[in-house]
Amino acid sequence: MIGLLQRVSTAHVAIAGRRVAQIDRGLLVLVGVEPEDGERQADRLLERLLGYRVFPDAEGRMNRSLREIGGGLLLVPQFTLAADTRKGTRPGFSTAADPESGARLFDYLCGQAAASYAPVGCGQFGADMQVSLTNDGPVTFWLQV
Repeated sequence: MIGLLQRVSTAHVAIAGRRVAQIDRGLLVLVGVEPEDGERQADRLLERLLGYRVFPDAEGRMNRSLREIGGGLLLVPQFTLAADTRKGTRPGFSTAADPESGARLFDYLCGQAAASYAPVGCGQFGADMQVSLTNDGPVTFWLQV
């Protein structure tokens, strides 16, 4: 499972012009699901997202986690993160989970996040989403579990 996390001042997701999720200071995470992923990988990704130290402490060092600052978590499904881009000029998607598995695991991740942390917002798997954010830093990390 892949999580491309961005530290944000604010972020939101809209579908068909309607805002479906938003956060203030926190993490926007684009989530890619690979064929071998399961609930164990989703649980591990969530654990890492909540504890990953990307927010500044009093000295300006990245020593504080999302959980420590009480920031928002916005999860957005993005199957293209699992694309095979090693050759050619068109991405291949055989390295991404099938849509049914991807949707199931993304929904599982959102459910686990909402059950253990707040505030949490989620995009919608398979929807045409417009994602807006104000990147803080910018600070962006690729996590793969």
